[in-house]
Amino acid sequence: MSEPVIVDAKGLSCPQPVLVTQKTIAQMEGGCVEVHVDTVTSRENVARFARKKGWKVVKEDYGDWQKIILTK
Repeated sequence: MSEPVIVDAKGLSCPQPVLVTQKTIAQMEGGCVEVHVDTVTSRENVARFARKKGWKVVKEDYGDWQKIILTK
């Protein structure tokens, strides 16, 4: 398996984390993307968007920030 694509969306206000994620996955047919966010709202919005696009979502909490792992 190849290395995941990292999207660092920490510090961005909604809807920017979703837009950055959208741009990234639009260029991919599948694979693994790690989206790093620092708010619950961003985490939930990115996860909801990714699921609608057919990606599997796993969320991991690291206290000050969260990692959303998207696979397809």
